[in-house]
Amino acid sequence: MREIIELRTHAREVLVDITPQVNEVVRQSGYRNGLVNVYAQGATAAIMIQENWDESVQTDVVNLLRKMIPKGVWLHDAQDGNGDSHLKAGLVGPSETMPLIDGSLGLSRWQNIFFCEFDGPRRDRRVVCSVMGE
Repeated sequence: MREIIELRTHAREVLVDITPQVNEVVRQSGYRNGLVNVYAQGATAAIMIQENWDESVQTDVVNLLRKMIPKGVWLHDAQDGNGDSHLKAGLVGPSETMPLIDGSLGLSRWQNIFFCEFDGPRRDRRVVCSVMGE
């Protein structure tokens, strides 16, 4: 089963919790066991599994990436000013795959799935959620 999760982001760099949307796709699939893949479409976005309890972790991720990959010093910036966004997305990666166990995502209590926006705000971000199982 495959569904598209559509998002709107409101900041240049932000982690957006998409776990509820992925859970809904899993519920609709009816599968009990298998794999769930979440893939961010777009060269300046990524997917990350991260702590869900303390929002400071998401802020720390953004701040770390800003320090590691600063804005305005990359060759691609001459094209459209977002060289850092491409590098951040490439470093984090476009997808995550997790187990589907007894009808639920195989995440720990403290993990959620985050869409990582590195070139926002955007009105039309898309995440492909694929569920494979039995």
